[in-house]
Amino acid sequence: MGLREQVYSVLLVSNAEKFNNSLISALPEKKYSPIKIVAGVGSAKRELLERGYDIVIINTPLPDDYGTRLAIDLSSEIGLGVLIFVKSENFSEVYDQVTDYGVLTVSKPASGQIVLQSLLLLCATRERLRRMEQKTASIEEKMEEIRTVNRAKWILIDSLKMNENEAHRYIERQAMNRCLTKRQIAEEIIKQYK
Repeated sequence: MGLREQVYSVLLVSNAEKFNNSLISALPEKKYSPIKIVAGVGSAKRELLERGYDIVIINTPLPDDYGTRLAIDLSSEIGLGVLIFVKSENFSEVYDQVTDYGVLTVSKPASGQIVLQSLLLLCATRERLRRMEQKTASIEEKMEEIRTVNRAKWILIDSLKMNENEAHRYIERQAMNRCLTKRQIAEEIIKQYK
């Protein structure tokens, strides 16, 4: 799916109504939807427990915390893009704190062009992270299949006195003959002999 076709959900953590209105008006609904606004760290954490978001935008300072800790914590979530707005006099300090965690930092006031470019960077990052999540899930699934097949092979070795090659061939042959995956055959063997 191309970047232009993807729609990104946005959580805006900000207590500044003027900032919120100007940001929302700059975000095209066909690309950024839904957009949820919360005023502080506590409400952001509650919202994130209820629903997942692609992008979190934090406008510092927040009433219950500055916002950098929230940005760092959220950036550890796989696949979540985090953008933090800070006053220009705090930019260097905040940037140094959050950049190693993958948080994008923008000083304010920021032009509409900078905001849109930052969001496009977050969208591109989100897509890269989404692909990495899919690869990770695929690798984990494959590893689980290997563990299951190995467990079944050891059961065949112990129960039927096969050697490892015979057990492996047995599982492969059963999978081919019955049009099942090796994992399905392995799971049947585990159930049968346990």
